[in-house]
Amino acid sequence: MLRRLLIQDFVLVDRLELDFRTGFGALTGETGAGKSILLDALSLLLGGRAEGGVVRAQRERADLAAEFDLDGAALAWLTEQDFPLEDRSVLLRRVIDASGRSRAYLNGAPATATQLRALGELIADIHGQHAHQALLRADAQRELLDGHGGLRESAREVAARFRAWADARRQREEAERDTESVQRERELLAHQVGEIGALGFTETGWRELNEEQGRLAHAASLLEGSGAALDAISEGETPLTAEAERLAARLTELAAYDPALESVAELLAEAAIRLEEAGHALRRYQDRVELDPARLAEIETQMDAVVGCARKYRVSPEALPELLAAASGRLASLDAQADVEALRACEAAAHADYLGAARTLSAARAETARSLGQAVSEVMQDLAMAGGRFEIALLPDTQGTAHGLERIEFQVAANPAQPLRPLGKVASGGELSRIGLAIQVITSESQSIPTLIFDEVDSGIGGRVAEIVGRRLRELGRGRQVLCVTHLPQVAAQADWQWRVVKESRDGQTHSRLVELDDAGRVEEIARMLGGVQITDTTRHHAAELLAAR
Repeated sequence: MLRRLLIQDFVLVDRLELDFRTGFGALTGETGAGKSILLDALSLLLGGRAEGGVVRAQRERADLAAEFDLDGAALAWLTEQDFPLEDRSVLLRRVIDASGRSRAYLNGAPATATQLRALGELIADIHGQHAHQALLRADAQRELLDGHGGLRESAREVAARFRAWADARRQREEAERDTESVQRERELLAHQVGEIGALGFTETGWRELNEEQGRLAHAASLLEGSGAALDAISEGETPLTAEAERLAARLTELAAYDPALESVAELLAEAAIRLEEAGHALRRYQDRVELDPARLAEIETQMDAVVGCARKYRVSPEALPELLAAASGRLASLDAQADVEALRACEAAAHADYLGAARTLSAARAETARSLGQAVSEVMQDLAMAGGRFEIALLPDTQGTAHGLERIEFQVAANPAQPLRPLGKVASGGELSRIGLAIQVITSESQSIPTLIFDEVDSGIGGRVAEIVGRRLRELGRGRQVLCVTHLPQVAAQADWQWRVVKESRDGQTHSRLVELDDAGRVEEIARMLGGVQITDTTRHHAAELLAAR
């Protein structure tokens, strides 16, 4: 539930800090005082779209924050998203600058507006002033039905399978339409794959081929140079190995007279050993290197073929393996597309998957529509619509859409003599308000969202009906937190607690502030709502009666 709200430099509010209570709370005040500012701030904190116009005049930014206690679903969501979690609560914060840019935070960690909305759907539900009119839209009716029945995940699954079916149908249609062009591309790719594949070429193989070509092309020079080095080291008239050994022996003798020569003698002896090892290595090298013009010609022919192929396809020789892989992948894809019968089978399977999910959703919708229609009809009897009926029709759509196999239509009969007809065609403004409120109350009762907020959804009703609406909201507040912005005294009187919004001028600027009302304050405020400008003892007495009748 909502525990605390902080609003700073937002519209008409310079700074406001509120501590909320459980149960049903009413927010009242004169028209234009700014009753909806609080709900606008909450809407932004729950992921609503931010605009620079909400920043208070002559201020750089608006700063909003709200603290909510959390239950299982919201706690699990925060854990899954790796947000910090302390004391089973969350602090939502949003900073909006004058240009409309905003930053959002969850428990101090940066967050996106999308993440705020995702969490907001689990912790609070705001019913706006135009919720009744929204019920006239087919998409709103469908979403309300699915939300009430817990069918949103099933609806998303149906939409996903519809897209898969549509993709399969598109691939089959493209294959049938573009058979000739696809065949030409397949032939070109097949030739390309065959030509590059015939080279037996890999990037590693190309490097080894270059190394072997370098050895064979310079074999004579390699043999000559290594032979000259071998002669100098061990096979010439004065080999370096023998000379190093002789000098080492001579210095060893002289070291008997001066030990300082021992280290030099050791270095020459080691040099003699190294020279002998070098001689052995050169002999082994000469055994491997040979003049092989035939092999050199073969390698150069292979290299010419690789370079020519690379030039043809305008890539470097090293890029040919990658080009071969890409062409092979595209060829495989085209081969699959060319198999129209296989594509038809895939389309049929995707269609069957869609129909299975859509029929399951249709059955669940039918059950939800029956129970919701019955519940709303019962509430209508208390809202001055005795004998009225509300039903949800599932109109078949044989072709099927991403939304399923039916269109959802809310139908109503305001009195027993009327037949059921679409909601928008038979309901007057007052009837629409009452029916809409009945739907919202029923759907809210079925949800697990801990905080419910109603923004003047009781417009268009009054008298006994208003008192019944207030009682309904009070009953709703027994199991969760309910906040209602209202202009009806009968609704406000049913609240467990009440705030009044006051607009005042200070230093040439207009400010809105909230006043928490005690029992006497509630009598005065409800009397004002009953009697207007002139408050009399009679209106105060009437207000006290309304409060006592809770």
